[in-house]
Amino acid sequence: MCVTFTCPSAFPLVQDEYKEPCNQCAAVDWGISDEGRFYCRSCHNVIERTREVVDMSFTYVLIICCSSECGYVWMLCEGFQFILQNQADALLRLGVTPQFKDDVLCQMWRLYLQKSQQGYTKNPIRSLRFRRSWQKCLNDAAESVLSSDWMGSDRSSAGTSSSWKRSRSLMTMKTTLALIHLALVWSREALTLSDLLRLVKEGHVPYVTAYEELPEEMKLCGPDALLFHVERIPSHRSVHKEAQVLVQYLQLPAFPPIVPEALLHPAPLSLRYLTDANLPDELHRWVCVLMDRAGMADQERHTLDGGSRPVLPRYDLQAAALIIVTMKVMFGLDDHTEWKWYKLVQTALLDAQQRRNQDIMCLKRLSSCPAAVHYGGPSSFQFCWGDEDGSDGPSLLHTKLDRVVSLSNGFMTPLNLNYWHPPLRPCNPRTCTSHYPSMEPALPRSFVWLLQLFSFMLDVEAWYLFDEVLEVERRVFGIRTLKK
Repeated sequence: MCVTFTCPSAFPLVQDEYKEPCNQCAAVDWGISDEGRFYCRSCHNVIERTREVVDMSFTYVLIICCSSECGYVWMLCEGFQFILQNQADALLRLGVTPQFKDDVLCQMWRLYLQKSQQGYTKNPIRSLRFRRSWQKCLNDAAESVLSSDWMGSDRSSAGTSSSWKRSRSLMTMKTTLALIHLALVWSREALTLSDLLRLVKEGHVPYVTAYEELPEEMKLCGPDALLFHVERIPSHRSVHKEAQVLVQYLQLPAFPPIVPEALLHPAPLSLRYLTDANLPDELHRWVCVLMDRAGMADQERHTLDGGSRPVLPRYDLQAAALIIVTMKVMFGLDDHTEWKWYKLVQTALLDAQQRRNQDIMCLKRLSSCPAAVHYGGPSSFQFCWGDEDGSDGPSLLHTKLDRVVSLSNGFMTPLNLNYWHPPLRPCNPRTCTSHYPSMEPALPRSFVWLLQLFSFMLDVEAWYLFDEVLEVERRVFGIRTLKK
């Protein structure tokens, strides 16, 4: 059976304007079926072309001929498009603004199809895997469909090698998450990459079982089906890296600025993480002071620009790293102090880790989880603090910091006068790996525990967050960082 993946035509078609010869018999004698599809009166070959104008909200122009023994032919990218649309719809149901899908994600997807020469181009590529299914593709008016705001007219693709372009044209399930992440950042939604991956793991956004929602006529058999079958959810690092590559590949224009009021900015994002970690909200003032000292309050630093600032920020890791460095400033984290907060949060952390381990086992078995570990509604928080039944413990949100700060020369000043840090010499990110495994045994246990707490909250590895902490410390102490 011949199967691949596309969309209906997106432009109006008039019968007498279609003069292309039939791919099967070369005759130019077209009729229109009751469903509005063109067919050859000579050999009865049916093609994908129709008379009606189809809604452009999530389609691209691609005209594919179909042979009588195969039925309609689908192209691979349409399978991913169907999954991408379901993922976007899931986020809309969770409260994401509709503009995220219609005005942003859809445009990025169209741009991806054009850059990979799968759509919106006069000379579409022919997939090696599905070569037998590609009969004809006409897209003469395609470029007018893409908004000029997305074309990055000031940057040429001449410097991008053709081999690299071909390697990026292969869509994967991980790429769907990378595209969604970029669209969320562009829309300045209050969803970080760790939030997105948690929604995926909890089943609120389809991924592992997304292929099950494909229409029956689109489902693949044999080795090709593995393209949509994934056994695990990719890591934060791998999706971020994929998104970074897409920024370069798509040559996206400058993103809307991440102003201090935007929920991706470290100011509001760090306040959210302080609340989730059950830390005093008075710490937020000191986080903002440190943010200014590190030069991280400026919106330009957090705004992606493919020309001047092409590195995609890791918003969630940045905010968590700022809190950890602030905690080192205020409390030392040198194993010489022990406080009520640690004992309280440690108990909740152990319980949460046990629940997550149960969920991971369910995911590995690709089976439904027992009722006891089913997730409730989605939440931005990992923990629930307060006096209500079922909470993780009493809230320390409004605890005062009078034991760790004092008034000095008219200014509130931390009582802790010592600050320790590992070597902060910059490493070459292309050749150097994380030093955390070798440093970890010598690091203070209180610092390691705090690192593990925020690593759990963001569901990232400790070394990954540790590298971000070092990055913040380099900025605080004015140590120049090598460009990535």
